[in-house]
Amino acid sequence: MSEAATSLPQDGGDEQTRLRKAICRISALAYERGFTSGSEGNISAKLTDGTLLITPTALMKGFLQPHHIAHVDMQGRVVDGGPSPSSEVGIHFVAYEERSDVRAVCHAHPPHAVAMTVAGIDMQMPIIPEAVVSIGGIPTAPFGIPGTPDLGETIREIVRCSDTMVMKNHGSVTLGTNLIDAYKKLDMLEHTAHILWLAHTARGGLEPLPPEDVKRLLDTRRELGFTNLNTLENRCGL
Repeated sequence: MSEAATSLPQDGGDEQTRLRKAICRISALAYERGFTSGSEGNISAKLTDGTLLITPTALMKGFLQPHHIAHVDMQGRVVDGGPSPSSEVGIHFVAYEERSDVRAVCHAHPPHAVAMTVAGIDMQMPIIPEAVVSIGGIPTAPFGIPGTPDLGETIREIVRCSDTMVMKNHGSVTLGTNLIDAYKKLDMLEHTAHILWLAHTARGGLEPLPPEDVKRLLDTRRELGFTNLNTLENRCGL
């Protein structure tokens, strides 16, 4: 898919104005798709000056307006006297600290993906061809207490080698070169989890693709233009 097809419309204004609007749009999409509920989840984008725009604490993600978005530095200090950031901003700090290529982060609570972690079903298994080629497997981070400073540390090691991950009994984190890229990976993560959950429910177990088929699928990545991290190539979390 071309960059033009994966970019949000640019409707004028400066970088901060565009990104505030884009965060609101992505937040509404996540809410409408059931990836978040109430005030759950948080979405951020990194500005060229190194500061972050991030969804605020305690507001419903489906109804945000640009002035609701918090603006913070990398120490968590509010810039320009605006709203307070999400209490889980530490997840975003870890992602940006570890990955200079990341410009956007989506943390959501997609129900099938979370259910997989509760049930102890490994989402690293190579089963869905499209997921194998694009995002690879989906590692699971250990449980952390939501809203605490330690939460971000639970994903630090995985962030270094994967763009997608689930947090045990909690939610998901997806990283992108822009907001739509991070959201696209969230969409794929939950779609994959939904299929795996249905398959597990139908037959009581999951069977991964044979290693030779996984290798053949991974060999198509360059031809198809995929350059993002893939956990089945780099063995992240395995």
